[in-house]
Amino acid sequence: MKKILLTYFSIFILFACGGPTQQQQEVINAQAQLEKDLEMYRYVWGEFFKGDTSIVNDKYFTEDVVIVTPEGNLVGIEAVKNFYLNYFIGFSDIEFTIVDAFGQGDKIVKYFNFKGTHTGDFFGLPASGNKLNLSGTTLVKIENGRVSREQDFFDYASLMSQLQQNTGEVTIDSQSQGVL
Repeated sequence: MKKILLTYFSIFILFACGGPTQQQQEVINAQAQLEKDLEMYRYVWGEFFKGDTSIVNDKYFTEDVVIVTPEGNLVGIEAVKNFYLNYFIGFSDIEFTIVDAFGQGDKIVKYFNFKGTHTGDFFGLPASGNKLNLSGTTLVKIENGRVSREQDFFDYASLMSQLQQNTGEVTIDSQSQGVL
């Protein structure tokens, strides 16, 4: 909100002093577009993690959107939707927070936090019942007001450690009690 007010204040000052030059107007327009892109991006992922997976559509994503993964790029809206559906399949009690998002030009950087209970298959990893608390960063490219590319960065070792950790509880079946 502060950025929006600052932008509008800057515009007011420029017009009060005789109006902006063409170069100043281009900067103002670029900043206004960036603010729209950030608002759209926050909205899309907020709605997605509330359960509206249909929000991953051609209104908000380019037809050839790319998700960059270590296993290879995923291309297309359905590929993006299916990729992120793994979080709904793999976790319950989901809490997704965009801690911060900022950008320049057609690029956005998102700092996020994801929490949930591992109650289902997650990219082939069977449910452990463990809690996950994972923070990371996403690099985003926007084209004409739509997401065209995303790449997530997070501590994979931390993710695996949290999902595969032993909770310390050991269940001994009745036939093996007393035998060590």
